[in-house]
Amino acid sequence: MTKEKIDIITLGCSKNLVDSEFVIKQFEAIGFTVHHDPEIPKAPIAIINTCGFIGDAKEESIDTILQFAQRKKQGKLKKLLVMGCLSERYRNELSKEIPEVDKFYGKFEYKQVVLDLSNEYNEALRLQRTVTTPKHYTYVKISEGCNRLCSYCAIPIITGRHISRPEEDILEEVKMLAQKGTKEFQIIAQDLSYYGIDLYKKSKLADLINKISDINGVEWIRLHYAYPAGFPFDILPVMRERENVCKYLDIAFQHISDNMLKKMRRNVTKAQTYELIDRIRTEVPGIHLRTTLMVGHPGETEQDFEELKDFTRKIRFERMGAFTYSDEDGTYANLHYKNDITPDVKQQRLDILMDLQQNISKEHNEKKKGKTFKVIIDREEADSYIGRTEYDSPEVDQEVLINKDRRLEIGQFYDVNIENAEDFDLFGKVI
Repeated sequence: MTKEKIDIITLGCSKNLVDSEFVIKQFEAIGFTVHHDPEIPKAPIAIINTCGFIGDAKEESIDTILQFAQRKKQGKLKKLLVMGCLSERYRNELSKEIPEVDKFYGKFEYKQVVLDLSNEYNEALRLQRTVTTPKHYTYVKISEGCNRLCSYCAIPIITGRHISRPEEDILEEVKMLAQKGTKEFQIIAQDLSYYGIDLYKKSKLADLINKISDINGVEWIRLHYAYPAGFPFDILPVMRERENVCKYLDIAFQHISDNMLKKMRRNVTKAQTYELIDRIRTEVPGIHLRTTLMVGHPGETEQDFEELKDFTRKIRFERMGAFTYSDEDGTYANLHYKNDITPDVKQQRLDILMDLQQNISKEHNEKKKGKTFKVIIDREEADSYIGRTEYDSPEVDQEVLINKDRRLEIGQFYDVNIENAEDFDLFGKVI
């Protein structure tokens, strides 16, 4: 007999998405019908997987919970469950404030979510999940938690210490996904650099990526969220020599002035940062670096910001995002620093930095005109097909718009000649 329908709403990062996909697989195996991120929620049961990283993300999570709580008040929803990072951190407060929620769960309690709704949990499916992204790409989480104690970051408070997943579990998961047609794998963790140290007493990232690249059907591997301090340099030859390991690295630098790096507790200096970037680019020619920078951290002076602008101009990151400091409960900065930068100054600095990057991105893209790149097709729109190069991760990076003078297949690779470029988009034609 078919069980009831469930709506699962995932907020926040790709790591949360992976958790939701494991939950969906369990429910589907039991007989539930699950809709992920439905445009119009209709199911009698709703599960919200929340984010609690920074202020905006927490606000979005709370607003979403309140919307579903209202549906429950109106009799349109029988059961409302909340899991994830926000729930992990604030479940006691949330339970009092939003009594319409039947139960709050921590970030790592999704097995209990399944048991509470069904009294069943299939341990044989623990490495399987229902992919909610387009079939050709997915995310693979290789660890949980973080041992870094950056001043501004609440993630270690939420997720706890770094815990690497066993290598054999990761490889088995990738094999199963590849057999089902997944070609592109985003390898994700809060800190890729630390992978393996807790389990194997040494960094095992390079070994793991080598083994993933050997799996039949794996065509692209992309690395997300390395850390500058203690960077595992043995990953660089793997990126250089393995054709299916994208020349792409997501590594958050946050700042460059020694004053700010010390206040942020980043355990790296300005000189070491420049040396690291030079070595990465020397050992992996053509690599595209994605980074994140922060403005408005307590104590950031005009001179610190000038150094950050100079860093942005000198390094010319191929991909860069920036955000303003958010004062998070319980972090070192929250407990020990005065939040002394006004919101207006934070926003002004952010706008300046992103204007700089917009020009840099346009110049990088202009250099791609006339060149041919391997592109994977993500979707079809009214006027064009939308794809990405190996230098572009789904959702966060730019795309390639391809004219529709011939039929292309979603999820397939094509050689595309770049004919035009804008600040954050390329335009091309299949050869």
